[in-house]
Amino acid sequence: QVQLIESGGGLVQAGGSLRLSCAVSGRTFSRYAMGWFRQAPGLEREFVATIDWSGSNTDYADSVKGRVTISRDNAKNTVYLQMNSLKPEDTAVYYCAAGRGPGTGRSSAWYSSWGQGTQVTVSS
Repeated sequence: QVQLIESGGGLVQAGGSLRLSCAVSGRTFSRYAMGWFRQAPGLEREFVATIDWSGSNTDYADSVKGRVTISRDNAKNTVYLQMNSLKPEDTAVYYCAAGRGPGTGRSSAWYSSWGQGTQVTVSS
């Protein structure tokens, strides 16, 4: 059974930084792409970032490009999301997801397993 456990969320002031982590167990982590999504109250879940199996290819939503970096450590079965210059509109529950294959993907349908989410709140 695949398990994804996010951590690192919290309350931060606008302009601050947070680093989210997602530890994965129950599958061969290094074979699959990973992604981060977020969902704000009253809104649909949206794509944030994705990384391929090797870490060589990444893709970001326009809303976070230049402020967010996704990375992975295949030796630790962990994917990270470094978020800088945070804005109040970044406030959401952030979810990590494990892909169905090795390549990146923006669609939630590309991902087969999801974490429980971690809350990020950015105050103005």
